[in-house]
Amino acid sequence: MSVRPLVATLEFAAVTALPKGESLAQIRAYRPTDRESVYDICLRTGDNGDDATAEYTNRELLGSVYAGAYVDLRPELAFVLDDGDRPIGYVLGADDTLAFEAECETAWWPGLRERFPLGSEREDSADAAMIRLIHRPEVTPAKLASLYPAHLHIDILPAGQGAGLGGALIRRLLAELTERGVPAVHLGVSAANTRAIGFYEHLGFERLGAESGVPAHETVFGMRLQGLSGH
Repeated sequence: MSVRPLVATLEFAAVTALPKGESLAQIRAYRPTDRESVYDICLRTGDNGDDATAEYTNRELLGSVYAGAYVDLRPELAFVLDDGDRPIGYVLGADDTLAFEAECETAWWPGLRERFPLGSEREDSADAAMIRLIHRPEVTPAKLASLYPAHLHIDILPAGQGAGLGGALIRRLLAELTERGVPAVHLGVSAANTRAIGFYEHLGFERLGAESGVPAHETVFGMRLQGLSGH
């Protein structure tokens, strides 16, 4: 696996300014005031990168499952792409996946389970599918978590795509994980999201298989971080 495109850009200031058309897009640390925007981005990219707004009755559900715990429990590993008006993308992560999942069981999921009881939405609806995940969240296989202990999620609105900003956003998080001594990171992606798969492969992520503990029906990519910044 070649990680050369990442090496030269692992050092970042707190705010990174990047060209975006005639304006400047900034990668910066997440702020509590970004929460609504993060949930909105999650929804508007929730259909394999396309807008999922029409699929959900409750606009908070997707963000509650895939974003909220990160900005609440691991805000120091959350970074946003800001176009000068508001965030148009984000990357979220956890440096220890199993510890994060355990903390979610005590500090995140219980409140959502009270708000969204099973059976509260039509069984065949997208809302019901998210509610089932709230009550029975996915658990990372122990072998995968031992080999690639960190994980990340990234979502960017169309306005922030195609200019290299997604790669810069991921590199910002990888720099932080590397500084913490994290040896490797993984991420999951829908097999139908071919754009995202190409994006991760371009950045140097490798597709993981059964030898890394990945179930046959899942598409997971990983990257080793040792040595990226002299660690």
